[in-house]
Amino acid sequence: MKTRTIFSITLILVLGLLFSCSPKQKNSDTVTEERLRFVKVAELSEQTIVRDIDYPANLLAENEVYLAPSTPGRIMKIHAEIGDKVATGKLLIEMDPTQLNTAEIQLMNLQKDMKRLDTLIQYGGVSQQQYDQMKTQLNVTKANIDLLRSNINMEAPFSGTITGKYFENGELYSGAPNTQVGKAAILIIQQTNPIKAVISIQEKYYPKIKLGMNVTLTTDIFADQTFDGKISLIYPTINATTKTFDVEITVPNATQTLKPGMYARINIKLGEETAILVPSSAVLQQLGTNLRYVMLYDNGIARKILVEEGKRINDKTEIISDKLHLGDKLIVIGHSSLEEGFKVKIAE
Repeated sequence: MKTRTIFSITLILVLGLLFSCSPKQKNSDTVTEERLRFVKVAELSEQTIVRDIDYPANLLAENEVYLAPSTPGRIMKIHAEIGDKVATGKLLIEMDPTQLNTAEIQLMNLQKDMKRLDTLIQYGGVSQQQYDQMKTQLNVTKANIDLLRSNINMEAPFSGTITGKYFENGELYSGAPNTQVGKAAILIIQQTNPIKAVISIQEKYYPKIKLGMNVTLTTDIFADQTFDGKISLIYPTINATTKTFDVEITVPNATQTLKPGMYARINIKLGEETAILVPSSAVLQQLGTNLRYVMLYDNGIARKILVEEGKRINDKTEIISDKLHLGDKLIVIGHSSLEEGFKVKIAE
């Protein structure tokens, strides 16, 4: 009995030693990671592309005037309606001339008094001070009359279209703001040929934007048409908050197709450059982030490279990274399930 007990204990110890000495099974995940994956690759190369930028814009009139007299008064006659096309110098508004008539009568009396003083001062009948005061009063009255005359008969400052009318004949113009932009006006006149747009461009493009550069304008309303324009003004400062600078675009509009307030898109071609273009499907997004990356083949190992996306042309995307080099082998098939360091082999 004692011998059997000793034998059983010895057998248990031997079996335990054998199991403890046997090699452990590898973790299933490790086996998966070390499994060889077959991929297809393409060498990175440069291609010539047209570098351009697109910006949204709201169209503006080339010139716009809120027409109104500088002083309050009664409106005698308005010679235009909304939509009328007017030429430079056309009479648009007649104001009550009562103040002007009163000032002209005053001027006539002052001119008579001035003639008398011209005679008296030669014989010492009036002091130099009295003479100078009368001359000053005469000049002030003349200036006041010139101002009143310019506010009695108001003419079109340029050829354009009447786009706003806020009073009728006989009404009293008070000078209070009465338009959407907070200005006072009886009529609004706009010049819409040419028409313009102002866009804000990122500061990195400042050295590349030049006066006279051609631009293309498109709209949703006239989707089948494109309109050619030019850069007519480059603002000389950078906005410190937005890091942008303003550019004014001028577009011919002889047919009056384009209207102020219309939404448009401006395309500016900056010239030809070389870039690395790859199939768009080869660019992956890192889970839970906005980061983009590609997988490279590096002597049988998959390497993950973060990239920036640039211009898209059809089914290809420009990628930018200082870790990419011409001739690198980009994995284009079989890359979606790869991670950094996976073993890969190029499929025949």
